[in-house]
Amino acid sequence: MEITEVRVRIKNEEKLKAFVNITIDNAIAVRGLKVIEGKNGLFVSMPNRKRKDGKFEDIVHPINNETRQKMEEVILNAYKEELEKQNSQTSA
Repeated sequence: MEITEVRVRIKNEEKLKAFVNITIDNAIAVRGLKVIEGKNGLFVSMPNRKRKDGKFEDIVHPINNETRQKMEEVILNAYKEELEKQNSQTSA
């Protein structure tokens, strides 16, 4: 599996830092991922929906830890690059 495109929309709220859409293998689009500031740093939240009982469940999620780590690495790197790009445009 290869993440072939990452689109980041910076939000910079207290916990929500960005919305992210990715494309996998130039064939599958996954929308609604989030970059969240947690207690232990940044992490990627998978797209989810609220169930009738009020709990949230992921709509899309990696099946194993290796895939989750690979996704987080690519997405967080793209987030940091977008943040740097925006910061350099603001200071220019």
